[in-house]
Amino acid sequence: MTDDRAPALCVLAPDPLLAVEIEEGRAGGAPEIHVHPGGQGLWLARMAYSLGARVVVCGPFGGEVGDITAHLARSADLELRATGTAGAGALVQDRRSGEPEEIATMPALPLDRHALDDLYGTTLVSALESDVCVLTGSRSDIGVPGDFYGRLVDDLRASERAVVADLSGDAARAVVEAGCTVLKISHEEMAEGGFASGTGLDDLRKAARTMVGEGPAAVVVSRADEPTLVVTHDGDVLVTAPPMTTVDHRGAGDSMTAGIAVGVGRGDPLPQAVALGAAAGALNVARHGLGTGRREQIETFAQRVTIEELS
Repeated sequence: MTDDRAPALCVLAPDPLLAVEIEEGRAGGAPEIHVHPGGQGLWLARMAYSLGARVVVCGPFGGEVGDITAHLARSADLELRATGTAGAGALVQDRRSGEPEEIATMPALPLDRHALDDLYGTTLVSALESDVCVLTGSRSDIGVPGDFYGRLVDDLRASERAVVADLSGDAARAVVEAGCTVLKISHEEMAEGGFASGTGLDDLRKAARTMVGEGPAAVVVSRADEPTLVVTHDGDVLVTAPPMTTVDHRGAGDSMTAGIAVGVGRGDPLPQAVALGAAAGALNVARHGLGTGRREQIETFAQRVTIEELS
């Protein structure tokens, strides 16, 4: 039975980003400039908030760009627990041609030992006050080692907190070994990280079953336009959302993870939590703006998502 109370989520966002986008003006007018808080953690947090969750975001929001990013995030009703002095990154894109052209990119500053310790402690304490902790990675090398994530999972499991991770590479390997609640990972990341020998369904299924045997309660493998693979100790299923015309494919995976985390937080069975995530991801690609959507539309659309058990 679904718990309709608002779940509390703690989102680790180690790489917040100020996103500046130049769009074609309406009716041939002057270009439009849009400014958003970005990065995987913040995009995911925005969708989780749209789905009714109470969201706390932990991350480094130092420097001039970090101040602006934090202000925009708080304006979107996200609670922030900022750490250290490391600065956030920034990305300027020209999207007037229909395809994004990066004009300028400023990577986030690397996190030193003290900044990592501050981020760890802040995330741990915040997660202990939440129903679910969501772990995200970064698009740049800011120096967050895999064992940072593994230690977080170990400490949160000791306090019986659910952990949903959207990670790849060494970070994914660390949370698998530590036994996170759910690892969400793409088919490409499964192959590139050496978890699977290929991206075919059989290869992914075999690899995910091996990973589940090592610790996680579930592995969710997103497969682009193909049905999402969900592997648990109880069996394997495919989750399929109705096809949508894509306006902007970015953020679909983050929206899916947000839906999964919200579903886990409110007590949905895992296949239904993934169905909510699939609906959030599918509807997100039909909108301008990453991590955005309306809860009532996503909840209704989730009823059209199919769940097929695999033998």
